Amino acid sequence: MIYLDSNATTPLDPRVLAAMLPWFSEKFGNAASRPHRFGAEARDAVDAARAEAARVIGADPEEIVWTSGATESDNLALKGVAAAAEGRKHLVTVATEHRAVLDPCERLEGSGFQLSVLGVARDGSLRLDQLERVITDRTLLVSVMHANNETGVLHPLEDIGKLCRAKGAYFHTDATQSYGKEPIDVTSAGIDLLSASAHKFCGPKGVGLLYIRKRGPRVRCEQLLHGGGQERGYRSGTLNVPGIVGFGAAAAICMKERGEEQRRIRDLRDRLERALRSGLDGVETNGTPERRLAGTTNLAFEGIDADELMAQLPELALSSSAACTSARMQPSYVLGAMGHSDERIRGSLRMSIGRFTTEEEISTAALALTGEIRRQRNTPRS
Repeated sequence: MIYLDSNATTPLDPRVLAAMLPWFSEKFGNAASRPHRFGAEARDAVDAARAEAARVIGADPEEIVWTSGATESDNLALKGVAAAAEGRKHLVTVATEHRAVLDPCERLEGSGFQLSVLGVARDGSLRLDQLERVITDRTLLVSVMHANNETGVLHPLEDIGKLCRAKGAYFHTDATQSYGKEPIDVTSAGIDLLSASAHKFCGPKGVGLLYIRKRGPRVRCEQLLHGGGQERGYRSGTLNVPGIVGFGAAAAICMKERGEEQRRIRDLRDRLERALRSGLDGVETNGTPERRLAGTTNLAFEGIDADELMAQLPELALSSSAACTSARMQPSYVLGAMGHSDERIRGSLRMSIGRFTTEEEISTAALALTGEIRRQRNTPRS
């Protein structure tokens, strides 16, 4: 098997696993148990991981709230801010957002909030002039992802942050795909809330974070879970200490190795695209090739059904849509929002490269894809 689906999830880095293992066994304390050494050890480990996680985005460790993953973080950001709102009742998001943002926004619209869902250009980029026009003095929150999970297209955080600041609206970004991979500074970008999940950067599944700004301005956000009052009241529940330790370890590795890793992964992606384009006609890129994640390519193959293609290449782990929506068996709404035809969408594949992808795997995958696409194009349909 050759794994080219790192935007769906990544393998756990062995160094992260090594950091986590003691917290499953001899270091089993509850981080909320203060009187004894077991609890103190767990609390210290959680705080150390919090500091590493904050460092990736230039935040204060006290602004990091641990969650079960980016979906919970997105829901807490949107519903929590909405629950604390006084006066402002307008939300803004983008048609190409993950369902973890779009679905909560639609639920809030049903409970009395006004919702503006912006379109994108054909290359997947956000029209900043359109965003500027739609933000008003009644806008409570603008939620725009940093990197799209299907195309890898990067949105300009600092430009969006300035527009939000000018109108006094909160700015939330779902940074699930970019955290640890792209430089992010919450202060210079004017970000008030940010969501991330460890399993997208070689950390464990089941743990994520929500950054909530403490000052300049302080974000007002109501809790969704009530109970023990953990995480400064934002998120009650016994902390997942092994997962949090894993998040911190994965974040530290990203900070140390990001530059070199990004260059290597971008080179592999470009090599894959060149090989496919040199061996095939009718290959188009979905999304702007200039501003995207290093490891993401989304290509449309003329005259090909992507699901049929994947079925004939079981040795390749690929994706024809986002992992969280693929079970619905419908064309990608992200590519649809970019204005592409159903035929082009059906012929589109997302290939996402990660830390452990090798040059040999890229060469083998390109040969397999080229051969099968040629075969299908030359085979009459019954």
